[in-house]
Amino acid sequence: MSVEKRVIKKYPNRRLYDTATSSYITLGDVKQLVLDNVDIQVVDAKSQEDITRSVLLQIILEEENGGMPMFSYEVLTQFIRSYGQAMQGMMGPFLENNLQLFAQLQQKMQEQTRAIYGDNTMLNANLWGEFMKFQGPAVQNMMANYMEQSTSMFLDMQNRMQEQTKQLFGGFGFPAYKQDGEDDKDPS
Repeated sequence: MSVEKRVIKKYPNRRLYDTATSSYITLGDVKQLVLDNVDIQVVDAKSQEDITRSVLLQIILEEENGGMPMFSYEVLTQFIRSYGQAMQGMMGPFLENNLQLFAQLQQKMQEQTRAIYGDNTMLNANLWGEFMKFQGPAVQNMMANYMEQSTSMFLDMQNRMQEQTKQLFGGFGFPAYKQDGEDDKDPS
């Protein structure tokens, strides 16, 4: 059974209309729906075009301008440089998988904290703040090590694929795929 998405219509006057509550909402309300794990779809009221991604990007832009940006200059420039590259199609799934892993790690740590300290949310919030002050660098180092291992595994996989391609196409006489030891001279 598929979960139906909550439809929000965006009108030409830039107003957002939540069809589930039959009321106008703000971008902040859309953000809260996302935080509450509500599946949403934003459609242009006039064209019926799905504009969910652009609205979500608008929320991210507002968050980035809000004081504690998540993305550094280097990350943003790397995103831009990834567009149009051969590996562009792999970037989205790569980021998605790593964000899911990060969310699972965060959830596991929160569950462990709850098991030790109970459901006292104020204590949990303060505890997380203190934990991240002292353990943040260690967690970042752990994630950096994971990324380094992932990169090494990916490069190894890429090298193996290149070798297999050479073996597969080497017999066809393509210059780039000649087998080692094959002579480039014409046999005639």
